[in-house]
Amino acid sequence: MTGVNDDTVKLFYSSLYRSHISPADYTGENPKWTSDEPYYDSLYCNWDTYRTLYPLMSLHDPIRLAQIVRGMIDIQKNEGWLPECRGATVQQSIQGGSNADPILGEFFVKYQQQAQGLNVSSDSLYTALLADAEIQPPNWDYQGRQAESWKTYGFVPVTMYEPGGMNTRYVSRTLEYAFDDFTIAQVAKSLGKTDDHKKYMQRAGNFINVWNANVSVPRSPNIKGMMQPRYSNGTWGYTDPRHCSVHDPYHSTCFLDYGNFDGFYEGSPLVYSQYVPHDTAKLIELHGGVDSFISRLDFLFDNDYFESTNEPSQQIPYMYHYANRPGLSTQRSRETISKYYSTKIDGLPGNDDSGAMGSYVAFYLLGMYPLPATKQILISSPYFPKVSFFNPVYNSTTTIVSHGFNGNPTNGTGGNVFVKSVSVNGQPYKSSCYLDWDVFAQGSLVELTLTNDIGVTCGEGKDALPPSASTGGYN
Repeated sequence: MTGVNDDTVKLFYSSLYRSHISPADYTGENPKWTSDEPYYDSLYCNWDTYRTLYPLMSLHDPIRLAQIVRGMIDIQKNEGWLPECRGATVQQSIQGGSNADPILGEFFVKYQQQAQGLNVSSDSLYTALLADAEIQPPNWDYQGRQAESWKTYGFVPVTMYEPGGMNTRYVSRTLEYAFDDFTIAQVAKSLGKTDDHKKYMQRAGNFINVWNANVSVPRSPNIKGMMQPRYSNGTWGYTDPRHCSVHDPYHSTCFLDYGNFDGFYEGSPLVYSQYVPHDTAKLIELHGGVDSFISRLDFLFDNDYFESTNEPSQQIPYMYHYANRPGLSTQRSRETISKYYSTKIDGLPGNDDSGAMGSYVAFYLLGMYPLPATKQILISSPYFPKVSFFNPVYNSTTTIVSHGFNGNPTNGTGGNVFVKSVSVNGQPYKSSCYLDWDVFAQGSLVELTLTNDIGVTCGEGKDALPPSASTGGYN
């Protein structure tokens, strides 16, 4: 390809390859029950993979996605709850939320009309989601979630001891439960269940219950407002925002063990304070507006709080889109690839996590970032002058062409890499920051006009910015 070096091509295809290693198809080999449904194992773990792996399947491998969803539903029918971290036919420890929910939501929001033809029962799918949302299992460390505390308080309280699980990771689980309920709300909306949609959208807003506007980063007083632990009586705990980062003065644990009493899992409060993927507009408001929000994101990158090796940071480079500064998203996402990922022996930082990082890199190289269980995909400039996606369910091909493409800067920045405008099938598109799913479902020619101006915006219309819940984007 003109302007694309061999290492970029190898990085893309090796990342795509790793995205298809797991989960494993054990259909016919499940010793626990007899079923005509597919059986998939090595779901290790949904916490890692729901963010990018399954949205990548939506784009080009939806038949396999449907089979995995059927397998998950069958596990729920036989064991009571959807699988989260499953290996060797048994449930393993849950890392965060009930993260099969966004996987089922991802499939159904995009393929509701095709579900029956793919042998996915809408009723069974929704029943499985409600089991996660409403019924607390006796072993909620292995399946489901700590549902009773979540429903009672609207957050997971500190020191709220309940048998059946590790009473840790209070804040990160609160944020994940909120997003899980958002994805259930989107399925309810698709099914015309108005009351359920309203209920779960309200629960999706519970992230605000752990936002403490008075907490700042030590020695950086302008970086203020943070997700923090909270007690059942409403009073606040405190976790240093630097916790579980390279700047943590105590080198604290934040992994899956009983010693993790700081409220966060595999990410700092600074990172998790950006994890409201369904309502970034509200997050911008909590930060004090667009300028403060951009300053916070810059602070994360410039001070090495952005963690390229783990999933909680994955969406952060693209968050500038919501502040109408997609050029900054392009810059940060390309810097991430340039700095951390390559075809060298050390070119994959951290664990690939069953294709979670491989699919993440593949999306970045395609100039995209997904939001599971929605009909929007954030866009930037691909690393290739032309990319095409064939969807076997729709029997459609979508091609993205980059006009003005003249290669990929080695340091990730500069050059014609910023999206100035977008057209779909020859017509100007409503946004330069995202594409609706219909563009891919129907098969389209998407044309991007590139520029060297980092100051590009999402556009001028009312729908130019990517949707957020608090601004009516998902109602």
